[in-house]
Amino acid sequence: MTSLNKIRITFFLMLSLSFLGAQTINADDPIAALLDSLAAQKMFDKAFSKPVIPKTNKFHFTADSVPKYDDYTYQSRIAKLDVNSPFDLVYNEHVLSFINLYAVRKRESVSRMMGVAQLYYPMFEEVFDRYNIPLELKHLAVIESALIPYAKSRAGATGLWQFMYPTGKMYGLNVSSYIDERCDPYKATVAAAEYLKSLYSMFNDWQMVLAAYNAGPGAVSKAIRRSGGKKTYWEIRPYLPLETQGYVPAFIAANYVMNYGAEHNLYAAVPRKTYFEVDTVVVKEQMSFEQLSQALDITTEEIQYFNPQYRKNVIPSGGNAMCLPKAKIGMFLTNEKDIYVAIQAQQSMQNQVPTAFKEIKKTHTVKPGEKLSSIARKYGVTVFDLKSWNYIGRRGIRPGKQLVVYVSEKIEPVAKLNVKSEKGSESVASTDTSANKSDKLTADKTKPDYISYKVKKGESIYSIAKKYKTNAIAIKELNNLQSNNLKLGQVIKIDNSK
Repeated sequence: MTSLNKIRITFFLMLSLSFLGAQTINADDPIAALLDSLAAQKMFDKAFSKPVIPKTNKFHFTADSVPKYDDYTYQSRIAKLDVNSPFDLVYNEHVLSFINLYAVRKRESVSRMMGVAQLYYPMFEEVFDRYNIPLELKHLAVIESALIPYAKSRAGATGLWQFMYPTGKMYGLNVSSYIDERCDPYKATVAAAEYLKSLYSMFNDWQMVLAAYNAGPGAVSKAIRRSGGKKTYWEIRPYLPLETQGYVPAFIAANYVMNYGAEHNLYAAVPRKTYFEVDTVVVKEQMSFEQLSQALDITTEEIQYFNPQYRKNVIPSGGNAMCLPKAKIGMFLTNEKDIYVAIQAQQSMQNQVPTAFKEIKKTHTVKPGEKLSSIARKYGVTVFDLKSWNYIGRRGIRPGKQLVVYVSEKIEPVAKLNVKSEKGSESVASTDTSANKSDKLTADKTKPDYISYKVKKGESIYSIAKKYKTNAIAIKELNNLQSNNLKLGQVIKIDNSK
């Protein structure tokens, strides 16, 4: 073959490579969908990061510049990353397609991920170093969840590391109606480290570990058998599920973009808080995000962002962790006792015994004709809850399947006796006489049991409760409210019987 023909063939292959790479990924790709999901998160817009376009940058690009490079440049850069990595980082048309996704099509989402990484990456590295696994695996969370701590796939995988319910439970992540530890950034990262180390002991190859993390070790073992006993990812790739065929290329591309962002005029959105600006404290008594917001002068949205594991905006009692900016943690520790007292006083306003609930775990056996929606209505939960507590595959539920259900039941308060102690006599419990009861009934008839109130601008359920000397829980129960949110002009009932 002549030198001229070699040059022509090489040029044709390089042109084909670029064309194929640009066309490989469509809008339905799960990784592209995750990036779209990140772009739609209002929480990131309002409270946690703001996009920054640097006036001057390393390569003197204009603000709207979208640099692209030839295959040789990509290949040489990835080769530099490969030298210091236990992964087999290669460059090909599949990797190029994901580089184009990250560096061209989804630039704003990648900028946000680079900002959020400043909150999560140091913690990932600390945990992975402890478990002696490659620190590059921190980029795995980029393709798993786009660094959204409460991300949920259509199959029910949840959190930064996308644990299914059974796998999460196997690695100590508990799920109840109040807490989903798969969304707990720290606990889920520890579980991910343990799972990744377990997979490495099976396959002894980090590329295969990535494939097994996505498709499951069973699917990888099956692909090995179908390939005739091949042992590397690229050899068994044609026998893996379609999504997993793009998984390792996406990981290599994420590794590349997170290291060569500046070369693509990509810069991190500035996060409101980084890993080194937050801290954690144990909360001893139950409290809502709304109560914390009032006590610490912090928005409930911020509390939600730093504590995504709490499903109902409530930190249950029993010693659960709370993560907040360090200044707010300091404020909480300084005023901790006073905060607990204030919350108790709020709940006990007008000597009312607060309604208490206990969480009970039940098992439901699916009957013929039952659907998730009907089961959810029966127990007063949501379909989302059922999917979070149970593994439910693509085929749904079948008769005979047992489902775990967590239900909240009221704890009926025991009536307190007003005990009066007198000298020389035993304690006597005060009771209402018949005359007293009659007087009370007559008085009650002079006023209605409740009044109607129209919510005004800027009012919350707590400000209304304070205004009428009641409490938020009583208002929610009387109006069958599922959350603390009220709308302007909404008409609610206020207890007027006491």
